[in-house]
Amino acid sequence: MSPREDVSEERKEQILDAATEVFAQKGFDQARMDDIVEETGLSKGALYWYFKSKDDIIFGIMDRLFRLEFKELEGLKDTESGAAEALWAFTEVAIKDINRMLHFMPITYEFLALAFRNKLVQKAIKQYINSYVSILDPMIQRGIDSGEFKKVNPREVSAAVGAIIEGTMLLWVYDRSLIEPDKNIRASINLLLDGVKA
Repeated sequence: MSPREDVSEERKEQILDAATEVFAQKGFDQARMDDIVEETGLSKGALYWYFKSKDDIIFGIMDRLFRLEFKELEGLKDTESGAAEALWAFTEVAIKDINRMLHFMPITYEFLALAFRNKLVQKAIKQYINSYVSILDPMIQRGIDSGEFKKVNPREVSAAVGAIIEGTMLLWVYDRSLIEPDKNIRASINLLLDGVKA
């Protein structure tokens, strides 16, 4: 049995927590494995037992972020509520996840910067976007089919929802005095819904 099949999930989570703190403080480029070793209190050998490289840790953090975010969102696929109500539930889950991650938001944008030069990160972000769309598209289509929404293009509405959430956070990173994420996301979703409701 290989070491990677034998690892303790609790220890891996400890390493990912520590690495997230280090990356949030120093960025991906400046952070070293030694910094993560120091933050965890583990030996260098123990760290390399669980993660073979800094990239391995970065992908571990990405995977964890996306899994946590979509675990609750996935539950909205089968809801029998109206489409607007389901979209509001989606928005509230997204806001809750954003609030949980505000301290680590610079890491999210490090991922986006990495995507320009790393095919694996591009692939992971593409899967992330497709996961969003796989939840939103059927939600919007249900609203169209029921007559709750106008005959709009579901993919365009899904893209607009994603742009509101991601764009608001980008503005917040640029100027925190300009943006209150919760308030601005809710206001923008409300405007979007006003435009698509029948």
